[in-house]
Amino acid sequence: MAVAVFSGFLNLLMLVPAFYMLQVYDRVVMNHSISTLIALSAIAAILFIFMGGFDWIRNTLLLRASHRISQRLGSRVFAITFRKYLSSNSVAEAGQPLQDLSGLRQFLANPAVGALFDAPWVPLYLLVMFLMHPALGWFALCALILLVILSMLNEWSSRRVQKEANVNGMRAAAYNQACLRNAEAIVAMGMTDTITNRWQAHVDRAAYSQYVSSRRGNVFAALTKSLRFALQSGILGLGAYLVIQQDLTPALMIGGSLLLGRALAPVDQLIGAWRLFFNAREQFTRLSNALHDFPIDDKRMTLPTLAGAVEAQRVIVHAHSSGNPIIKAVSFTLKPGESAALIGPSGAGKSTLVKAMLGLIPLSSGEVRLDGASISQLHEHDRQYLGYLPQDVELFDGTVAQNISRFQDVNEESIYRAAQLVGLHRFILNLPDGYNTQIGHGGCMLSGGQRQLIGLARAVFGEPKFIVLDEPDASLDDSGEKALIGALQKLKDASVTVLIISHKNLILKAVDSVLVMNSGAITLGGPRDQVLARLNGTRNSSATPPKAVSPQEA
Repeated sequence: MAVAVFSGFLNLLMLVPAFYMLQVYDRVVMNHSISTLIALSAIAAILFIFMGGFDWIRNTLLLRASHRISQRLGSRVFAITFRKYLSSNSVAEAGQPLQDLSGLRQFLANPAVGALFDAPWVPLYLLVMFLMHPALGWFALCALILLVILSMLNEWSSRRVQKEANVNGMRAAAYNQACLRNAEAIVAMGMTDTITNRWQAHVDRAAYSQYVSSRRGNVFAALTKSLRFALQSGILGLGAYLVIQQDLTPALMIGGSLLLGRALAPVDQLIGAWRLFFNAREQFTRLSNALHDFPIDDKRMTLPTLAGAVEAQRVIVHAHSSGNPIIKAVSFTLKPGESAALIGPSGAGKSTLVKAMLGLIPLSSGEVRLDGASISQLHEHDRQYLGYLPQDVELFDGTVAQNISRFQDVNEESIYRAAQLVGLHRFILNLPDGYNTQIGHGGCMLSGGQRQLIGLARAVFGEPKFIVLDEPDASLDDSGEKALIGALQKLKDASVTVLIISHKNLILKAVDSVLVMNSGAITLGGPRDQVLARLNGTRNSSATPPKAVSPQEA
């Protein structure tokens, strides 16, 4: 609102040059009055100072709006990126809301935005021109209509190709990110040339779409520029004709030319920056959709205490790209303090199932409950009582202590306890700065096993009641595995419920029960020794595989 008010004052003051010229011609030149010239010039100078001040205030308000939109929406949009990634499994799509917010912030800080607030005042200039002479008003109105038509044709002809350019650009950026994440494999196996060619193909498509869009825009820009010069000359010719016919004074002829330039200026600016406005509109639409699709949910329940009882009730999960279910009506129950191993061949759906157990991916049907509460409705505050070690451990740029404590401001004792629980305390003390050692982006200063153990310490930090470990022994040596076994025993003593994916006998000996998964379904489940005995019996005989057994039947 304030921007619109100052724009109104600014546009009223834009009439000053025309009126100053009229007064100088009629009152000063005709009467040879120096005193009148001084007075008019002083008044005009004061008004020009006000005009510059209003322009500065308007631009400052737009800059503040740009900053405010980032402050108000930044945290929420950043949180949306996580939820969007979990629902789409696409880094590029998940990161789009943040890019759109950044684009809108830059758009509001662009001086061209002022043209949007100047455009509603164009009728004022047309009215003044009609008052000067109807012919001047009609000429200006027709000129304005011509420019608007050109602007609409420009937007219509470039809309589809500009969208293609934006999409292709995002795909090229996403492909580049994927390649950088796998840089070691690409270089090690001599794939640089082939990967570069594929990347270049993405870039070429984006560049060609942008080229076509820009080429069309340049055509309309050239037409608009030529038309502007023709119109400026045309109104002078029309004014000269009216002067000859004694229907207009020379001062009004020049004033009409000035006002026409001012009336067409906002439209000309909008046409010149059409791509900026087009992108801003697309960004606003996408960001609005993201905010609508992922609203703030204040209705999620906060549980008073957590015991760690976990129940999966006929859980079904479908793939993003197909209608085939990955998880097929899986049901089982874990009592508080129970530890269970989830085993099965690669591609059986184990990692997908444990992600569903934590509410990280949407369920097609069924329910996962923690202490009777739906995991999908769990409040953010209660998630501190969950622990998760993913298959691919990702650490963050910061200190060892910050990564273990999940970047919370906590007392050091709780960090030490987590490190001691996984047998990592002595190793950390031997680091150059102990717990304050910087580990670099992604933990690049550490080995794979060290990252695995720090990730495990992060999972057990804060005395969680339910922990999911996905292949926690993948990068561990013998001493690391022993530390893991010790941690599992300590978690059991603390009545922490644990679900772990592993096939190693040493790990299986540390759990209470075993769930066997195949083709997205639990085919066997029950106490560890019974399940392992049945599996070993099946392998050592020529009999058919055992019939699927639910955990309740085992």
